[in-house]
Amino acid sequence: MMGGIWWLILSALTIIPMVKILPFFGINKYWCLLCLVPFGTIALLWWVGMKLQELERR
Repeated sequence: MMGGIWWLILSALTIIPMVKILPFFGINKYWCLLCLVPFGTIALLWWVGMKLQELERR
């Protein structure tokens, strides 16, 4: 039970900044819910990194 609470706290701490960051890179803000999945945050960071590379090329 306590582990589940910590998981929700950590998820919230990553979801809140993602809601602000994702639209800046042209990604729908609802993708931040992917942070609830164990490797979702890593996937979103990879996606943002790819978008950042695209923006730097322009």
